[in-house]
Amino acid sequence: MTLSPNGSPVFIELGQRPDEAGPPISGEALYPADVTTRLEASARDIIAKYPRSRSALLPLLHLVQSEDGYLTKAGLAFCAAQLDLTEAEVTAVATFYSMYRRTPTGEYLVGVCTNTLCAIMGGDAILDSLQDYLGIHAGDTTDDGRVTLEHIECNAACDYAPVVMVNWEFFDNQTPSSARELVDALRAGEEVVPSRGAALCTFKQTARVLAGLPDDRPITGDGQVPTATLAGLRVARELNMEAPPPDAQPSSTPPDSNGTKPEAVQTTKNEPAPAPSATVPAEADTEETDPSTTDSRD
Repeated sequence: MTLSPNGSPVFIELGQRPDEAGPPISGEALYPADVTTRLEASARDIIAKYPRSRSALLPLLHLVQSEDGYLTKAGLAFCAAQLDLTEAEVTAVATFYSMYRRTPTGEYLVGVCTNTLCAIMGGDAILDSLQDYLGIHAGDTTDDGRVTLEHIECNAACDYAPVVMVNWEFFDNQTPSSARELVDALRAGEEVVPSRGAALCTFKQTARVLAGLPDDRPITGDGQVPTATLAGLRVARELNMEAPPPDAQPSSTPPDSNGTKPEAVQTTKNEPAPAPSATVPAEADTEETDPSTTDSRD
């Protein structure tokens, strides 16, 4: 609610633009007093880590997401009040990042990577299989509230593709069948151990960790060794390869078959790129439009 220049009240619905995809921010407008008091204690610890309070907005959004499992109007109002920002400023940030959810999220957010490498290694097939198996589309939650399925872009784990993440913990080298077994175990309440990283916790607990609050879990589990990630280092050691010291001078090497020394090539790389010679649009009867002078001729 705000006031127009003539003093009459004007109601402004906060959220994304009318043409922006995704549901609007919903929920109650304010938290109950006891919830506000509890969250304020955590918010003070988070804000104290930053030289400017508004820098704490992203972790505070994770904090309020840990309360409801998604962002609500009450959560945005809380962040605005703690950081002396307007609700419009908070909403602009909250609707920009996909990690902040706008709809209720299940206990376990199951994300299937469908970026290039994971996709060609089976990520698309895994997502299709889970959608059929769970009877939901990506972005939806199972009726029991246990699993929310989504497709996500790169998990920075290409060496273990295809990868599935549960509450941002890695499950490597997945297949459609292993992914189905994974969601079955999650829905049944069975213990599920990630391939790497800390032990699995619920989505709300994960949000508190992302907010920067204390996490007592071990960083890695027993026996977790990132074998694929360390493959290059292992080969380098087997071949007694090591990086030269920072102050080492490049060794003199013989010319290539075309008579060019690698040092000369490296020196050329450090030169500024020549200015373009072509005119835009290209003019007729110039070198740029003469087929006999192009590199593509037979």
